[in-house]
Amino acid sequence: MSTTTVLITGFEPFGGHASNPSLEVATALQDHPGWETEVLPVDFSRCVRLIGDLVRRYRPQVVLSLGLAPGRERLGLERVAVNLIDARIPDNAGEQPVDVPVIPAGPSAYFTTLPVKAMRRAIHEVGIEAELSLSAGTYGCNAVMYAGLHAAAGGGWRVEGPTTTRAGFAHLPPVEVLGVAGATRAVVAAVECALATETDDVVPDGAVD
Repeated sequence: MSTTTVLITGFEPFGGHASNPSLEVATALQDHPGWETEVLPVDFSRCVRLIGDLVRRYRPQVVLSLGLAPGRERLGLERVAVNLIDARIPDNAGEQPVDVPVIPAGPSAYFTTLPVKAMRRAIHEVGIEAELSLSAGTYGCNAVMYAGLHAAAGGGWRVEGPTTTRAGFAHLPPVEVLGVAGATRAVVAAVECALATETDDVVPDGAVD
């Protein structure tokens, strides 16, 4: 029986970016006891299939997928994934799907099942700023968030019934904003909070003191 409690995924570089902090954080956490990490390709068909396979294989308590948001100034915890790919640029396989579903016949959207308001507070408590974000967009990050939540809910990939997995997504700012060490510290704080928290904070927009 798997002893995995956490699955962390990052992405390879894409869109002309020389690096991707989500890859760096996943690499930094690869030896964390009880945690599994995986770097996903920026390839719509492959990353959607892979995240589903990983959730099915490990059945972790928590899945936190990570990606790069080039224009952001702080870590963003995503709240909603939509069943839509509308790629502004091609993926690393040269494909650029427009207005197609992540998973045909899947629900229109999934809300994160992670306690993102409590996680934001936990990140703040280790000295790093974070924010809540309503939507993960319509590119690869959204696709992976949606597919991870779909798998955790028991959809597709021959998963029989819902798992106990809670899943979500965090966008990281460029490495020069937060640094790999800072981003890793924030992710660890967020995940440890998720493991320890059953009921999310009830505060407007995840407000912190």
